[in-house]
Amino acid sequence: MPIRIVTDSASDVVPPHRQEITVLPMTVAFDGRPYQDGVDLTHRQFYELLIESDALPVTSQVSPAQFEDAFQAAVSAGETVVAVTLSSKLSGTWQSACLAAQKFPGQVFVVDSENATIGEWILVERAIQLLDQGLDAQGIANCLEKEKKSVRLVALLDTLEYLKRGGRISPATALVGGLLSVKPVVAVQEGEVVVLGKARGSKNGNSLLVQEIQKTAGVDFSRPYRLGYTGLSDALLQKYVEDSRQLWQGHAASLPVCTVGGTIGTHVGPGAVAVAFFCK
Repeated sequence: MPIRIVTDSASDVVPPHRQEITVLPMTVAFDGRPYQDGVDLTHRQFYELLIESDALPVTSQVSPAQFEDAFQAAVSAGETVVAVTLSSKLSGTWQSACLAAQKFPGQVFVVDSENATIGEWILVERAIQLLDQGLDAQGIANCLEKEKKSVRLVALLDTLEYLKRGGRISPATALVGGLLSVKPVVAVQEGEVVVLGKARGSKNGNSLLVQEIQKTAGVDFSRPYRLGYTGLSDALLQKYVEDSRQLWQGHAASLPVCTVGGTIGTHVGPGAVAVAFFCK
């Protein structure tokens, strides 16, 4: 039976992608004007608006009705569904998917990625790998539930300004951090964003990011991995790739790179660099 992989746009999965994937848009509102992430708002347009706007945008989860429509379309086409969602600790999107899935018992299987952006994306890519290996929808969902525990997402932020604007740190902390060029390194652990450390300057920040990756059992290059960046330029990501080339040499001729969209970009701002991978 054909399988449909459904995810939300917080995964930052953008075209071109496999035809078996359906991406449901989150809503991003600037000054009260709503946009559908990835539909009428590209990642580049998001950062252009973010830089110009005085207030932070507001993001909204995918509704149960959106999921129900997607599930119904798939089931009506003779497909079973695996839905991979943004972490339930960061959004109500997983709950929306679960509510919609109740109407399709045995046909729709929902997986809480316990992750975000490229950490969620590589779980979607892993689902495609398992699909190609011949697993059915339930088998894919069961495998993702186990393997998601080995996904690591680590990021280096360029500025504390957006965390301040979002009320996550105090203005005084942001001011001191800006004066000292503090670069925080964050990760998604058990579905939540945590601060792993802080470094003075981008070079030290890159070193700290590499150290955090090296603390793991190592990158499993047989499963998906991905690098991402926020903003209009990949210059900081290219610097990180150069500084961390020992991690990738001999394993990858070219690295899969993408932009991080509005759901996470709202809170970290431009200039962030992220790495997501499965541990060995």
